[in-house]
Amino acid sequence: MCSLQLQSQPVLNLSRTNSYPTLSKSPSSLPFFSTSTCIFKLKFRASSSPVQEFPPNALRRKSNPQWRGGFSLGVDLGLSRTGLALSKGFSVRPLTVLKLRGQKLELQLLEIAENEEADEFIIGLPKSWDGKETPQSNKVRSLAGRLAVRAAERRWRVYLQDEHGTSTDAAYRMINLGLSKSVRQKSSDAYAAVILLERYFAMSGEDIEIVLPKQMDLQEKLRRGAPLDMDFS
Repeated sequence: MCSLQLQSQPVLNLSRTNSYPTLSKSPSSLPFFSTSTCIFKLKFRASSSPVQEFPPNALRRKSNPQWRGGFSLGVDLGLSRTGLALSKGFSVRPLTVLKLRGQKLELQLLEIAENEEADEFIIGLPKSWDGKETPQSNKVRSLAGRLAVRAAERRWRVYLQDEHGTSTDAAYRMINLGLSKSVRQKSSDAYAAVILLERYFAMSGEDIEIVLPKQMDLQEKLRRGAPLDMDFS
């Protein structure tokens, strides 16, 4: 099992949780893998942390409100459809809905992240109203674990974020936008991913979980971080 403890002034406590993997596919989709990973829950409190080591973009933005780099890909995983949203700068927008599964889904996710210059995945973790995980949670953890290994090879990070209530909020959002019923049916998963990313940034990444590959060489790649985007550097 993995253990990681860092003490440093700004902000975070790591508590360990279990992990697993799974995937799916669609117009923009990805594949899937199976491997061991470590998942750490990031709690931003007054002392401690790998925020310094593996900082999520939301925390970077909190530390420097002018910072606009580090694009984030929100992922709302369903049984047959996967909604995607993208955060670039200070805007979050629905991207697409994939109908892929397994390895094809994972690969498509990686391809989309590369095309959109994203350096982190924010994956929705299903939970019930009382904060407990659901049977679907294990499937999401499995996918996140497999994706984390491939993402780390590219120096991209994978995080899990509580997605409870995002589908309901997405439905209200689309109605308020005046979208037709047919459009809402096609785009609901992508808008759920939008809500997920908005929640993640509103909370500055608090309580997210980072999914780390067990391989130390991949963790070292994550420490180095993604290449700088010259448009924002």
